[in-house]
Amino acid sequence: MFSFLPAPLRVLINFLWGAIATLVIGLTVILLGIFKFLIPIPPFQRFVSRLANGVFRGWAYSVSWMFKISYPIEWIIEGDLPDDRNGWYMILCNHQSWVDIPALMHLSRKQLPMPRFFLKQELFWVPVIGVGCWVLDMPFMKRYSREQIEKNPALKGKDIETTREKCEKFRHIPTTVINFCEGTRFTPEKHQKKQSPFQHLLPPKAGGTSFTLQAMGNQFQEILDITLVYPERNEERSIVLDLLAGRLKKIYVYIDRIPVTDDLRGDYFNDPRFRDHFQNWLNGRWSLKDQRIQEVLERESV
Repeated sequence: MFSFLPAPLRVLINFLWGAIATLVIGLTVILLGIFKFLIPIPPFQRFVSRLANGVFRGWAYSVSWMFKISYPIEWIIEGDLPDDRNGWYMILCNHQSWVDIPALMHLSRKQLPMPRFFLKQELFWVPVIGVGCWVLDMPFMKRYSREQIEKNPALKGKDIETTREKCEKFRHIPTTVINFCEGTRFTPEKHQKKQSPFQHLLPPKAGGTSFTLQAMGNQFQEILDITLVYPERNEERSIVLDLLAGRLKKIYVYIDRIPVTDDLRGDYFNDPRFRDHFQNWLNGRWSLKDQRIQEVLERESV
């Protein structure tokens, strides 16, 4: 739409569009949250949550436009998503950039129940976004280092307990739980520090994923394993900036729909045999993702 403009102006237009859409939608969600807080009657709160979800879907449509404003991005999608807004799903996705979030919102805006992300606790203090995510019952996770747990053993398992509490809320409203299993965005520095066995990915963390499946496995209809690939990615440049400037021309998406079978539900923390099985399964999924990313990069470099 604005591809004829110089890059700085495209960045400004995209940024203003995203900021205004987030502000308007966020404030509307927060307003609904006030009623939810003041009237603590569960049926009423669930009704307000459904209204907030509808408003949140409006944000998904808004950020979807960011993939068209500067340059019409080509989506190359292999596989398909279920068409059921009233179901429960878990998405497993690799994490390369903040662009992953609007990309997943774009993909799910029509066909899936609105997503919930597991967020770092620090994001609660981001103006508008933090409180809005709290109203939408998104779980804020506080991660503790090994050193903190050694100093205070009572901290062990706190993040899992938070997952348990939030999963209980997810039972009352159709939900797509999005899990970035790597726990953080990919960077070459993190890749080297973690000594990742994968070429383009960080090693996945299996504990939280397994626990969510244990807590809600009977309710999830499918696992949606999604791989996002940005073939024009430049390690020296932000993917977010590429999107805002209109330099992001293609996004590859691979979707695998996986049934939630009994062998994927078990006691990860107290059953060593199941833990080994689940870790091997998740690492196998990550190996496939790594292979697909490499194939795309090789294809696009020709």
